[in-house]
Amino acid sequence: MDKAGKVRDSEALDSQTVTQWLISQGIEVEGEPEVTQFSGGASNWTYRLQYPNMDLILRRPPAGTKAKSAHDMVREYKVQQALADDYPYVPEMIALCTDDSVIGCDFYVMQRLVGIIPRANLPKSLNLDSTEVRNLCTNVIDALIELHQIDYQNNPELSALGKGEGYCERQVMGWDKRYKKAKTPNVPSFFIVRQWLKRNLPEDSRICVIHNDWRFDNVILDPNNPTNIIGVLDWEMATIGDPLI
Repeated sequence: MDKAGKVRDSEALDSQTVTQWLISQGIEVEGEPEVTQFSGGASNWTYRLQYPNMDLILRRPPAGTKAKSAHDMVREYKVQQALADDYPYVPEMIALCTDDSVIGCDFYVMQRLVGIIPRANLPKSLNLDSTEVRNLCTNVIDALIELHQIDYQNNPELSALGKGEGYCERQVMGWDKRYKKAKTPNVPSFFIVRQWLKRNLPEDSRICVIHNDWRFDNVILDPNNPTNIIGVLDWEMATIGDPLI
């Protein structure tokens, strides 16, 4: 099982205030939670709130200055909420807070999915043979294909994520622009590579819902059958775009 650990001192969470806010939203939590923090991931801070009657996950952005549009909790929450009826692998969304007076930033709370997250070091007890490994890989790809087949055009929340055709071009030109802005004197310009990419821009293969950070440690495996996928995490970069990018 993926386990949370001690909360880092510099990232302490005011659980009493969060509890009061949850109750004000009609969430019937009981008592005070045991608060732990997940160490995986390098972006948003993720906490487990283990109440006597509920097991919840809280996601919030990191402290400090953030790039425009980065760590958008409202967007991440609404994407998962919009997918709920069509995609069985998103956790249940519980509540979204956009009131900075609560803990100083936007955050959201979701139901915890109990399972195995296949990080770099798999649990020693997870002894999969070659057939099971193949089944696991196939199921991970099938879950991605299932996401790409969602009819987003009949879902206003999902269709609002897209900017129309030209996704590949926007990605290449956007990364080129960011590279030039971030470049320091001690790194090459990659001018030839950048020009080649611009000259050889592919046409969009198709447009669909894409996760944009699809990898093994963003899926949750069924603890009773670890070749099956029961959840997909980290939707902050999900959008409408080309699945081949």
